[in-house]
Amino acid sequence: MTLADWQNNGWLRPHQTSPQEIDNLLAIVERDLQDVQAKSLSADWQFGIAYNAALKLCTILLYAAGYRPEKSLAHYRTITSMPIILGDEHSDDAAYLNACRNKRNIVEYDYAGGATDQDAGELISFTVEFKDVVIIWLKENHPDLLPE
Repeated sequence: MTLADWQNNGWLRPHQTSPQEIDNLLAIVERDLQDVQAKSLSADWQFGIAYNAALKLCTILLYAAGYRPEKSLAHYRTITSMPIILGDEHSDDAAYLNACRNKRNIVEYDYAGGATDQDAGELISFTVEFKDVVIIWLKENHPDLLPE
């Protein structure tokens, strides 16, 4: 399936992004990656903040590809679009982030203590590495969207 197919299904709509919007999203990622290092945060909050940064990186990919998700299942669609944009070799990454999405919902809405220090650490490490992947992809595919 392509992103155009997703649009035809009503899951995405066209979106014209700008270097400023991408810069703003990258600034959120940077803020989150700095804030997540606070030692006073619980593993749940560290996990949630790292998830937010990873989601913003997926958002950057989707926006740069010319789309944004419809409101229904927006996080899910944003995450699962990753292998369509970056290639099938990122299917496991999308599956991992989708599992993180589910865990984040539990610790955000259902009960405290659902994320461990290991969960948070793994997601933080993933997000730091994923940021590099996204920046390289932007440089190769949409250099006009990178901040100067």
